[in-house]
Amino acid sequence: MGAPTDPVRLTEWTSCGGCAAKWGASLLGEMVGALPVGFDSSLLVGLAPFDDAAVYRLSDELALVSTVDFFPPLVDDPDDFGAIAAANACSDVFAMGGRVVLAVNVAAFPEELPREVIAAILAAASRTVAEAGGTVAGGHTIRNPEPIFGLAVQGVVDPRRVLRKSGARAGDAAVLSKPLGTGVVTAGGTATQVRGAIAGMRTLNRSAAEQLIALGDAVRAATDVTGYGLAGHGWEMADRSGVHLVVDASSLPLYTGAREAVGRGVRTGGDPRNRAYVEGRFWSVDEVATALCMDPQTSGGLLAAVDESVVSRLVDAGWARVGEFTGETPGVTIS
Repeated sequence: MGAPTDPVRLTEWTSCGGCAAKWGASLLGEMVGALPVGFDSSLLVGLAPFDDAAVYRLSDELALVSTVDFFPPLVDDPDDFGAIAAANACSDVFAMGGRVVLAVNVAAFPEELPREVIAAILAAASRTVAEAGGTVAGGHTIRNPEPIFGLAVQGVVDPRRVLRKSGARAGDAAVLSKPLGTGVVTAGGTATQVRGAIAGMRTLNRSAAEQLIALGDAVRAATDVTGYGLAGHGWEMADRSGVHLVVDASSLPLYTGAREAVGRGVRTGGDPRNRAYVEGRFWSVDEVATALCMDPQTSGGLLAAVDESVVSRLVDAGWARVGEFTGETPGVTIS
């Protein structure tokens, strides 16, 4: 099906977009904490504590990884939106050390949205899931005033090799596989800068996950950096591991235009929610670095705690060493 003759700007159909549309982590944590927690010895990762995805052991050598992620558009082009939404949804499987095998669409679209726009979103998502190693096998669609799209993704992992947010040790290095700044760049960057951020958001974390898996026990913990920013997701890793994350502000990899946008005062709606989440657990005297770490990321990179002996291999593969974990009281400090 060809492109629409009058291009639709998807962001004009919604009030907020991408992972900045997520509930604040504090509110979500309260609600999840109130849910009943069942016991099943085969449930390796569930709500107590929650992680990037659920993991259910099927056998001694095979476990199911299950996740779902969806959001309103943060970009105008339907092809970009579909690809970013799919890459973002698959990322949780990769963050657990798994490989993607199956996905189903989760879609809510206005009836007035042109069919060719919807078709472009679905087609781009399908191609991205195929690139991730899986297949889109169905889904569910409802009518909704604002467009919302994402996927429920299933993967598999060796139950003995699941990557979790917990496990970082004092002395480990913190490494990040993608730049930061998707929120502020898409909100206040130039057209060229936005295209750069879009290219990064469309990029899968598959290769990054495979690089971590190849390092075996030298990788202690991992998560993907999305709506709660580097500060929020870094705090979760530090808290679960009983360590402190010290971030080197000068080493942060950034999308072109991110620092300038923050310097001009550009922030997204997720910024204050992320600050509230880490209040009392986050220390910094650099507001620019703070804003960059609070910026909600959509389809962000993997954050991993790794032994110092493997840092150079990851840096050579395109990762950035952004800090270290220490034995101090759990928290996050920007130095």
